[in-house]
Amino acid sequence: MEETVQKDSPPTARAMTATQKMFARACKRDWVTPGEIVYPDPEMLIIHDGFVETAYKELSGLGYGRITAPEKVVFVTDHEVSYSSPRAVERGRNIRSIANAWDVNQFFDVGRGGQGHIFPIESGLVRPGMFLMCYDMHCTNFGAVGALAMAVGPEVTSVLATGTIWTEVPHTVSIRLNGELPKGSHARDVGFLLAHGFTSGRWAFKHDYRVIEFGGPGLVGLQLSERVALCNSVTEMGVANVLFNGRPPGINVDGAPDFLSDPDAPYEATIDFDLSTIEPQLALPGGPDRAANVADHVGRSVNHAVIGSCGSGMYQDFVDAAEMMRGRRVADGVRMFVVPGSPATAKRLANEGIAQVFMDAGAMILPSGCGPCAGGNMGPLGPGEVSIATAATNHSGRFGAKEAEIYLGSPLTVAASALSGSLADPRKSLHP
Repeated sequence: MEETVQKDSPPTARAMTATQKMFARACKRDWVTPGEIVYPDPEMLIIHDGFVETAYKELSGLGYGRITAPEKVVFVTDHEVSYSSPRAVERGRNIRSIANAWDVNQFFDVGRGGQGHIFPIESGLVRPGMFLMCYDMHCTNFGAVGALAMAVGPEVTSVLATGTIWTEVPHTVSIRLNGELPKGSHARDVGFLLAHGFTSGRWAFKHDYRVIEFGGPGLVGLQLSERVALCNSVTEMGVANVLFNGRPPGINVDGAPDFLSDPDAPYEATIDFDLSTIEPQLALPGGPDRAANVADHVGRSVNHAVIGSCGSGMYQDFVDAAEMMRGRRVADGVRMFVVPGSPATAKRLANEGIAQVFMDAGAMILPSGCGPCAGGNMGPLGPGEVSIATAATNHSGRFGAKEAEIYLGSPLTVAASALSGSLADPRKSLHP
């Protein structure tokens, strides 16, 4: 990995980052300053199935019979889409009742939407220039299309009640991408390396509650699915958000503004990053920032492989993996799961014969949603088992048993490892 780093000089008066511009618009102001406390008005508020009941109980206990701006609220069922317990059935029934009580009409129930950090991008529900608030931290995916979604966690109840919450305008670190990724390497590999660089102290500036903004000529070679993967793979290190400076090719939404950072925007620092030097990576068990070269860990046996979740659950992710798996078989002793990010993607994979490639290889296709990454609700790991996945994170117990090991990789690395039966370098498995 090669890069140059610089602390940026003070900006000219009134220059702003894209993040400042979106905050200013949400605050109905011309200008906001990093570090300032503001009360932005989000265009949308997204809550996942795991927290709807809790929010309802909290607000009902405080005497709230209704919520502010229900037309902005979106409920998404994606963590538990295939009910595997009586409690799951009850939770689903309760969420439907709450949506009705609160007049939440944008309710994407089981089979209606998909993974909540994926399908809003595919469907155009989340558009360039939007300012959102969301319960879940992986809403940073929306930065792939130039939208800014702030994760508010349990404080989402305050937003439901009042329409907003105090928020600090974050500082921005600019990552300028140069060059092109070599064959077999992927944007997730870039994300793992960046996360490791930040958390290990490689660069002498802060990443905590900063917006990581991607720009530079290297953006041209990144597909939307890779932009999503890159946003996702740096999220867990404690950033405020991840944002691409401008929408990707093919995203055309009438009336949606582009918020681009000014040339002399007040970045805290800039990193120039050479994509052509990237080797396939793993995130070792314990966190997405534990990056290591795949080549240094080949041969570790795996029992479980997953392509999907909000890490890499878009159409192109499956196309790339299927191309490697075409005409080949998943190794004996490996159970492989494919989790499309949306029913629309699942349908497209079926119609184009891509789903058949996975099934012919011995993989199982799960309903659209989070898959095993949602606490092992589907396709869990047992004690002592090893997984390689495109999931959002790999902390202990994420897929079920705490005594299991989870490695993260790109769709290419997961596919290669599933075929091998052990951690494998995808460059060795590419078709000629």
